[in-house]
Amino acid sequence: MAYAHLKVHGADGVGWLEYHRLPRNAFDWEMLHEVPVALDELLMAADVRVIVIASAIDRYFSTGADLTVFQGMTQERLAAWVKTCHALVRQMRAAHKPLLAAIHGTAVGGGLEIVLHCDVRFAARDAKLGQPEVNIGFIPPVGGTQGLARLLGRPRALRFLYEGGLVSAAEALEIGLVDVVAPAEDLRARVRDYALALVRKPAPTLAAIRRCITEGLEASFEEGLQIEFAAAVELAGHRNFAEGVNAFLAKRTPTWE
Repeated sequence: MAYAHLKVHGADGVGWLEYHRLPRNAFDWEMLHEVPVALDELLMAADVRVIVIASAIDRYFSTGADLTVFQGMTQERLAAWVKTCHALVRQMRAAHKPLLAAIHGTAVGGGLEIVLHCDVRFAARDAKLGQPEVNIGFIPPVGGTQGLARLLGRPRALRFLYEGGLVSAAEALEIGLVDVVAPAEDLRARVRDYALALVRKPAPTLAAIRRCITEGLEASFEEGLQIEFAAAVELAGHRNFAEGVNAFLAKRTPTWE
């Protein structure tokens, strides 16, 4: 379908969801509502195995919420905004396909928060990242407090949000905010190559790994073992498991279902 503020496309098993609201990818209500619809489209697409969230605008990944939307906003409307954000976070955490991020330029606020819930975040070397919400008397409402605590650990997450400043891609890599830093001109190719490598792996197994890690982090260790047990037994009944074992023993490339 057509989107006003996103570019959605795919090739070779990789689906791209790109922010595209000029001039700086600042989120208004329409853009906020489009992202979960587009994500669902890619999650349901049989020819998409891996999803990348990126930006189609030079120099900007996203500057977060369009603050003109917040002017005069009532608590009731703000509650609706945050509920919409949290529904997107839950959708991403429940996704059965790998989610990657390609971050370039300025990446702050809610647009950056969204990709905190991706699996692997790639950043251009010249990217600047931050959560400046404290500077307007607010907090990151797209699962940012919870996502950052899990990514950075409590002390670093607190300091990052208390200060509300920007960090370089190198600093983001050092603290665990991103996973890979690449030259700006190579960013999309690096993400695409990684995505294509995942496309060649068995989709049910990737989904099981994602589920075990995501759900297990919220559970006790014993509960996590039960999640792992259920996933292992389920995969044992899939033809991919027998195919993988037989292909390994026969020293051939497996053919995944």
